Amino acid sequence: QVQLLESGGGSVQAGDSLSLSCAASGLTFSNFAMSWFRQAPGKEREFVSGINRFGNLRAYEASVKGRFIIYRDNAKDTVYLQILNLKPEDTAVYYCGASTYWGDHIPQEEIRYWGQGTQVTISS
Repeated sequence: QVQLLESGGGSVQAGDSLSLSCAASGLTFSNFAMSWFRQAPGKEREFVSGINRFGNLRAYEASVKGRFIIYRDNAKDTVYLQILNLKPEDTAVYYCGASTYWGDHIPQEEIRYWGQGTQVTISS
């Protein structure tokens, strides 16, 4: 059974940094590109960042480029998302997803496995 388990969310102040983790099990992690999506209150879930299965290619949604850093450790079957200089508009549930598809933008329909999400709340 495939499981993606996010952690690291919480309530923080604007300007702080946060690091999210997504630990995978039940799949050959290095065969999958990994992505982070987020869903803000009242909005649709959106792609924010992705990393290819080798970890040498990264993609970022334009609004987060320069503040979000994605990386992975295939030895630990884990993908990470570091978020710098958090803003109130970063408040959302953050989901990780696994796909065999890779590109500059990962459509939700290409995600084969989803995590349950972790809440990030930023206060100003």
